[in-house]
Amino acid sequence: MVIPVHDVNPVRRTPYVTYALIAANVLVFLYTPGLAGSVAGDSALSQLCHLRAFMDHYAAVPQELIHHRMPHLVPTGGVGTGPHGSGCVLGPPAYDKSPPLSVLTAMFLHGSWLHLLGNMLFLLIFGNNIEDRLGHVRFTLFYVACGFAAAYGFALVNEDSTDPLIGASGAIAGVLGAYLVLYPRARVWVLVPFLVFLPLRLPAWLVLGFWFVLQAAYSSGTAVPDAGTVAYAAHVVGFLAGMLLAWPLRPGTPPPPEPRRLLWGRQARHGW
Repeated sequence: MVIPVHDVNPVRRTPYVTYALIAANVLVFLYTPGLAGSVAGDSALSQLCHLRAFMDHYAAVPQELIHHRMPHLVPTGGVGTGPHGSGCVLGPPAYDKSPPLSVLTAMFLHGSWLHLLGNMLFLLIFGNNIEDRLGHVRFTLFYVACGFAAAYGFALVNEDSTDPLIGASGAIAGVLGAYLVLYPRARVWVLVPFLVFLPLRLPAWLVLGFWFVLQAAYSSGTAVPDAGTVAYAAHVVGFLAGMLLAWPLRPGTPPPPEPRRLLWGRQARHGW
């Protein structure tokens, strides 16, 4: 799919909340055990066990969200040896976990640098305009509300899943949905992979509409038989929640500046 790099839609105020969210996500990732070299000197298995224990503690788990049924045994972070070789030690949880609160903490967890950077790129490009339109406080509440809607929407259709649900993509999908409602004609610079990366300036409705259609197709299994580790259903629910929350603000939203003309290829690089 296309990679957005910039939108032609200036803001009136500094997007402090957007910047703070990006900084918080990066810091949490750097201090996540087992990721970004944060467990220095540990073996690969030890890092994996630390990571599993951390995720089970702070990630949102669909079964816990819907049934409030906590597991009797969870990874402790330790490494042990059993009949089948070395592995992560399981034991009774040494903490009290609030499923609703885990949705909030899960919104700041990511599984890899690619996962983190992809989410932060979309938040940086599209979040500033939504924050500018809503204001700092309302944008914060909007972001959290979309994240909760995405997590619980995913849990409703995967209520027996015990796989941890992590990432800011559900909340950011809400930002994309709001942007589509409020600024459908804004122009977005994107890189299109076609032998080489071609820079194009496309309308937001095309970029974000195409993104949503892909997420819906992946979620339904139309495009791929198995969604793998990506919670596409959470993206779909978050996007729709963002659209619904932003719709009442559409009439009073000023349109973005009209670009002079559509550029592509070598001409487009001069306009970045």
